[in-house]
Amino acid sequence: MKVAVLDDYQSVAAGMADWTSLPDSIDVTFFSDHLADEDALAGRLEDFDIVMGMRERTAFPRSLLERLPALRCLITTGARNASFDVDAATELGITVCGTPGAGEGPTELTWGLILGILRQIPQEDRATREQGKWGIHVGASLQGKTLALLGLGHIGSLVARVGNAFDMRVIAWSQNLTAERAAECNATLVDKDTLFAEGDVVSVHVRLSDRTVGLVGAHEIGLMKPTAILVNISRGPIVDEAALVDALQRRAIGGAALDTFDVEPLPAGHPFLTLDNTLITPHVGYVTDDGYRAFYSGVVENIRAFAAGEPVRVINPDVLQAANLRPAE
Repeated sequence: MKVAVLDDYQSVAAGMADWTSLPDSIDVTFFSDHLADEDALAGRLEDFDIVMGMRERTAFPRSLLERLPALRCLITTGARNASFDVDAATELGITVCGTPGAGEGPTELTWGLILGILRQIPQEDRATREQGKWGIHVGASLQGKTLALLGLGHIGSLVARVGNAFDMRVIAWSQNLTAERAAECNATLVDKDTLFAEGDVVSVHVRLSDRTVGLVGAHEIGLMKPTAILVNISRGPIVDEAALVDALQRRAIGGAALDTFDVEPLPAGHPFLTLDNTLITPHVGYVTDDGYRAFYSGVVENIRAFAAGEPVRVINPDVLQAANLRPAE
């Protein structure tokens, strides 16, 4: 049985779990490069029985799954993956499994980005190290400012807690948010326009779905204060990228701190890479030692269980009910 572990960007997967605990008949290959071209990806994976995707770094649409006749099990790190066509996998008899996670990386990164862009930490570091300068900016403070949260689920509620600790006013909105839920998080429910008009820091914490694609568009960005910053560690398509680029180029808002994008990795020459009012990280909200160890250990457990004909953490249980599971021989 051949296993492919994709998008091991930091080349650390081999040391994050006990891969030697797998049966000798299982051959694991780690890939640190990213293939965006479907033809190249299909050629690489055509002989693999099990493929692991790190979150949504590599998409598995129906068109790709249909070109992988050997694939019997597709594993995502985490409990869900918006870039996997689970319905197509089920129809093709491919078992899709998830893994546990660990830590609060996205919450921590949110505040790293907020503090980094408001206090211009990267610029001060470069100026001190590379230019011999000593203090070139006047940073913005948080106390008394308004933290506007688009979404108040698990991560949003933790971000709110830190905002309260900084003595910020916390407001929130999402399509299903209630005043009672907001109050539980020491936040105030407002309407969507008020959220964007009054926020000094507007932070996105909703899941990507048909309802949330483009949820932050030109109208919403146009309501923001000229000093406000937009933070997105959720998913790129939730924010209208063209509208955000336009606002940043015109300096209609104070800046944007971003960990997620429409296309990842960001294409060379993308405006986000050259604008001086952006702070960019390469989708690393979940990239922590604790998180990776939980992910990869879960992958090893999934491989072992699937090879034994008893898959665990199955995301598409219908594939089992329909007796489509193709256990290892």
